[in-house]
Amino acid sequence: MLSLNQHPTGRHFLQIPGPSPVPERVLRAISLPTIDHRGPEFGVLGRKVLADMQTIFQTRHPVIIYPASGTGAWEAALVNTLSPGDHVLMYETGHFASLWNKLALRLQLQTEFIGLPGIEGWRRGVQADLIAERLRADTGHRIRAVCVVHNETSTGVTSDIAAVRRAIDDAGHPALLLVDSISGLACADYRHDEWGVDVTISGSQKGLMLPPGISFNALSPKAIAASAHALLPKAFWAWDDMIEMNQTGYFPYTPSTNLLYGLSEACDMVLGQGLAQVFARHQRWAQGVRTGVRAWGLETQCQDPAVHSPVLTGVMTPAGLDADVLRKLIHSRFDCSLGTGLGKVKGQMFRIGHLGDSNDLTLIATLAACEMGLKLSGVALPGSGVQAAMDYFADHPAPV
Repeated sequence: MLSLNQHPTGRHFLQIPGPSPVPERVLRAISLPTIDHRGPEFGVLGRKVLADMQTIFQTRHPVIIYPASGTGAWEAALVNTLSPGDHVLMYETGHFASLWNKLALRLQLQTEFIGLPGIEGWRRGVQADLIAERLRADTGHRIRAVCVVHNETSTGVTSDIAAVRRAIDDAGHPALLLVDSISGLACADYRHDEWGVDVTISGSQKGLMLPPGISFNALSPKAIAASAHALLPKAFWAWDDMIEMNQTGYFPYTPSTNLLYGLSEACDMVLGQGLAQVFARHQRWAQGVRTGVRAWGLETQCQDPAVHSPVLTGVMTPAGLDADVLRKLIHSRFDCSLGTGLGKVKGQMFRIGHLGDSNDLTLIATLAACEMGLKLSGVALPGSGVQAAMDYFADHPAPV
């Protein structure tokens, strides 16, 4: 194992689906001297990042910023809207949906975990009709919230959140809609207000291109109203103190000051390019990578082309080849990190991240590392994924 002083030469290829590579200008912003988080300069910074994040979530309503991981934001969404013993409908699309369900159980909520049976549910997006069917059957309105994952990082599937909102409305059900967009935000199109989401959960280490350590709750008026009556214990996660102090740009406890410098810079990068351009960039990268995977003759984890993620691609390895053994080989030989298979698909797939601070060449190099790793593992490939991706990017230049 390498010590901290034995890094290989050149830049490491961090091609997991988050944490994503951090741009140098964001790293430089984080390195600025720490300021007084009660002083006037911080109030300006606080108001800026709160307003910028409203634009990125596409909401007019409050966005809460926590010095925490995405897991913390999961918990915050639940404890601010629900009471002990409340019934919650959660939809299984992959490992992270399963972890959110596990967290809800630890909070002593009654969860109902639905989805397509077996591994099939991990290869497709949320089936809104199943949610509508269950809510129609809940004539007493015991279900207080519906929880779904927008971009399932473990599988490479992006679900249709607007369809989930329509399913709830068509069923005439008052349940809140809580959405995890930890890996989707600032990569895949996401519209908090337009899609009628009550709480959106996200984090700093994916499309926002920051290190881990900041998480978010974007709120709706309905969610804020529910928080006035929610009885699950909360102190650190409480929205009311946050909303009050955020009006002047400050926080009720010590924020992650230097990470907020980085967040401000990252927001400038994303909004300076424009959200539509950012979403198109990720879609183009995803198409190029998947073109390479098809040339290898391998399957993607996602089986529905309509919901392929623009953030990552899950690649199924051939029978008999342990994906984790392949990943370790690629890392040791080519200094390239790929995402592991999680939960039900551990050892059966690896994940290529194509998000954040990447470009065509980083993705071509990543595909080259994968292609060499597959060949060294004895896999006979019918074609070159590297050449296929190069052809795709050459034929589909990035819009300017």
